[in-house]
Amino acid sequence: MAMPAAEIEALIRAALPDAEVEMIDLAGDNDHWHARVTSAAFVGKSRVAQHKMVYAAIGERVGGELHALQVTTAVPK
Repeated sequence: MAMPAAEIEALIRAALPDAEVEMIDLAGDNDHWHARVTSAAFVGKSRVAQHKMVYAAIGERVGGELHALQVTTAVPK
């Protein structure tokens, strides 16, 4: 079972409405993704806290319908 990029983006944007999200399919199978997420909500938070915010947005889908998700976070310039 795979999870399309648009669905992952929608989940992230639901939790972080200002987020800019770029999805990269790492294996060409819609199952191994890299998400680059930029959000003002990350300002003042550690990298670990930022990543936790993104994973929380996706919830229990990681490890289930979404096999693997690699995350890079940034604050807006």
